[in-house]
Amino acid sequence: MRTAKKAKAPPKTTSRSALQHPDRFVRRHVGPRPDDVPDMLRVLGYPSLDALIDDLVPENIRLHRALNLPAARTEREVLAELRAMASHNQVFRSYLGMGYYDCITPPVIQRNILENPGWYTAYTPYQAEIAQGRLEGLLNFQTMVADLTALPIANASLLDEGTAAAEAMAMSLAVNHPEHPVYLVDEGCHPQTIAVVRTRAEARGVEVRVGDPATFTFSPGIVGALVQCPAADGAIRGYRALGDKAHAAGALVTAATDLLALTLLVPPGEWGADVAVGNSQRFGVPLGYGGPHAAFYATREAYKR
Repeated sequence: MRTAKKAKAPPKTTSRSALQHPDRFVRRHVGPRPDDVPDMLRVLGYPSLDALIDDLVPENIRLHRALNLPAARTEREVLAELRAMASHNQVFRSYLGMGYYDCITPPVIQRNILENPGWYTAYTPYQAEIAQGRLEGLLNFQTMVADLTALPIANASLLDEGTAAAEAMAMSLAVNHPEHPVYLVDEGCHPQTIAVVRTRAEARGVEVRVGDPATFTFSPGIVGALVQCPAADGAIRGYRALGDKAHAAGALVTAATDLLALTLLVPPGEWGADVAVGNSQRFGVPLGYGGPHAAFYATREAYKR
């Protein structure tokens, strides 16, 4: 005797709300919804937002009139007005120099690297597996700086040239730490570099003497010297003899230089500099209204620790 097959029960349906994650991103990051406000006010003990503001915001800082703002407009309308305003600007060629020079940025570099956030983040990429592109870029930067300066160690950039020069002064002090340290600075250095070195030196108890490198004498207590090549006025001078005098007295020599100029000039490492610093903006980086731009810092193996 054959028995009839039991009919299958229809599949259970699941509501869409049951599939949604209970802790939604929007709720956590956009702020309180209108129906959240009464609950928050109830906990704080206020009947309304106005009562809360009256109790918390001092009377003397309140604005008792409507803001003088235009009516709301679309993004397209606002951008059109901003472009119209910007069209009245007159952009002149800059001859200020002082470490910042306009240059040609190839469009392929600008579009695919400078404007591509995949190459950079706001913080140092500690996890190598998620930042290979940036790490490769930093390695290329360090290799280029080491090659052009003829110094074996280069860091992955500092804030600007003045900061790098101040770090070189601090390293000179760490290597030679007399009771009354003195640091010599070339008067041909960029003024902003001299200012940063003076500021850092004051906090470290270092006397800074600015003058002509041709007159530098390395008496006891002098921990190092900073020279600029090319100088702020464009002059190119030789510093091999100065390096020899400094080393004979146990002082370090730092060269504030220009990477593009080093494609033609004798590298600092070959004429005796212990440290080379400078601004990397010359290699295709837009001016950015004065920077700061990434600085480079290169030195010898003896000073890596």
